[in-house]
Amino acid sequence: MFEASTPRRNRLMLAALWFFLYASFALLSPPLLDDADSVHAEVAREMIQRHDPVTLYANGIRYLEKAPVLYWSMAASMRVFGVGTAQARLPLAIFALLLFLLTENFARQAFGSARAGLYAGVSLMLSFGLFIFTRILIPDAIVCLWLTAAVFCFWLTERHGEGHAPVLPCLGFAAACAMNVLTKGLIGLVFPAGTVALYLLTTRGFKGTLQRIAQLNPLFAVLAFFAIAAPWHILAGQANPTEGHPVGLTHTGHAWIFWKGWQVGSPAVGSVHGWTWFYFMNEHLLRYLNLRVPRDYDTVPLLLFWGLVLVWMMPWSAFLFEAVAAAPWRALRSRAEATQLNGESRTLLLFSIAGLLPIVFFSFSTRQEYYVLPSLPFFALLVARWLDREAIEAETMTVPPVLTRAGQRISVLLLIGGTVASLACVFFLMHTQVPPPNVDLATLLQQNPGDYALSFGHFLDLNGPAMGAFRRPLTFTVVALFGGTVASWWLRRSFRPHEANIALAAGTLLFLVAAHMGLTIFAPVLSSQKLARAIAPLIKPNNMICINDEYEAGSTLGFYLKRNDIHIWHGHSANLWYGSFFNDAPDIFETDLSMRERWLGPQRIFLWTDPAKLPALPSKAYVIAEGGGKEIISNKAGDY
Repeated sequence: MFEASTPRRNRLMLAALWFFLYASFALLSPPLLDDADSVHAEVAREMIQRHDPVTLYANGIRYLEKAPVLYWSMAASMRVFGVGTAQARLPLAIFALLLFLLTENFARQAFGSARAGLYAGVSLMLSFGLFIFTRILIPDAIVCLWLTAAVFCFWLTERHGEGHAPVLPCLGFAAACAMNVLTKGLIGLVFPAGTVALYLLTTRGFKGTLQRIAQLNPLFAVLAFFAIAAPWHILAGQANPTEGHPVGLTHTGHAWIFWKGWQVGSPAVGSVHGWTWFYFMNEHLLRYLNLRVPRDYDTVPLLLFWGLVLVWMMPWSAFLFEAVAAAPWRALRSRAEATQLNGESRTLLLFSIAGLLPIVFFSFSTRQEYYVLPSLPFFALLVARWLDREAIEAETMTVPPVLTRAGQRISVLLLIGGTVASLACVFFLMHTQVPPPNVDLATLLQQNPGDYALSFGHFLDLNGPAMGAFRRPLTFTVVALFGGTVASWWLRRSFRPHEANIALAAGTLLFLVAAHMGLTIFAPVLSSQKLARAIAPLIKPNNMICINDEYEAGSTLGFYLKRNDIHIWHGHSANLWYGSFFNDAPDIFETDLSMRERWLGPQRIFLWTDPAKLPALPSKAYVIAEGGGKEIISNKAGDY
């Protein structure tokens, strides 16, 4: 019944779904969140203001940690459409659309099925992880795009067969790697090159690998890679040289493991390593070895890191084990069997290696929960192939119906999980009440600061009383989880897996809408945009805005007030720490003594703070705005 599907219809369906889910309400709400979301948008805004596409700045301080593609794209959007929330989010949404279209095309060509292409694009678009982490302005979805493009170009050379490969896909592979390096550093080269190397070693052995690499136009590929990737790196190194005589790595001499016992010297004003050392050594090698300075981050436990793959692929992760098991793992027992693999078996092996490599790589380093995202496109490709084969088996009434029966068992597990989750939502619906209109959600939460290292760790503060504010998204979640899994189970039981997949996709779409609604409700706790809007009419050019914490804690103030001179009290750390030691860094970090003098002086101060962290002030403080568990106070009353 799926013969009417065409590549054009697939693209139209994906574009329509993308526009609804990624490019309409999701661009406008919620406001940008404090921390990475608004910091990265502010970096792009300051790039426009400074007319400097080489050195990144945040709050007037060099921001040397990151590669530039995300910021270039946001700056271009803001240059054309103006500075605002939607303008900051638009480029990431467009990159996501390109990823979905590429994944659809890859699956369609690799498996010779328009339906497999549709499944790949839809399952990736509706995966929980990719959706939720494109609500934050981080570059990982763009990493997925370039990595998928690189593997696709390599796959084209494999499809061409043995012998000298065509030049164009080899250049495409190099260009995708270069763009990935410009998006998130050296992993943009490590992941695609590592995938290709492991695949070639597995299927051809060491000698065959060298022979195959020689056929892939390596000279042209290397030249193309450096032509794209090198200029920004060279310019960034020249624009940010070492100042003074900073201390490098030293070893205590007592640790027997080579990466233990190393110490990194702290910078001082005017004595700081330049961009080249900081970016490559500190942000790549030392971060991987958990020696980066400043040591201001946590790492996700290993088992949770692996388990999050299933969460971020939800609900399609239910089919992931069957899909990965379909790869020709048994053929790897001997070189002879591996070299005899046919085209589709090799494709499955390539996708499996590409999906597993990022997870294994980060298992030995520091890691955040979204570091698994580069695996998702390849797992989506594997799942799409399995779902397509299951549907073909059911439609042709193949005996024995191995895949159909497996799909039915999986649908039972999905139904159980969906029912349990729905019952939990129903419990909160029955035992909670909508809070009064003027009640601040933050006052209902049970704070767990130890969990805030996670990107959405604040959601773990939710308790019974606070859940009353989420009655509408909870209702949507009940309908989505129970309705989608019941329909999928019933249709698979009736040997109609394609219709079951449609029902599961519809339920997932509704669940993602509910998740977005929940994020919007929770936004006042995660963002200071409302506080910025409240004080914007009162601020005069000579007023001082100060954050009583790290800059990231209230960074939406900078973006929404269009200020890059925000002072920091009790927060000389995190992303602004290293850049603050360069000689040209503005003097924005306040001590208790300097803050006392300013508070008593004639200048009006707007101080952002968590009320629980506010130290004693030398004179009366006037509350100007409050909400979301934070407030802005001033040393002057009224419209002074």
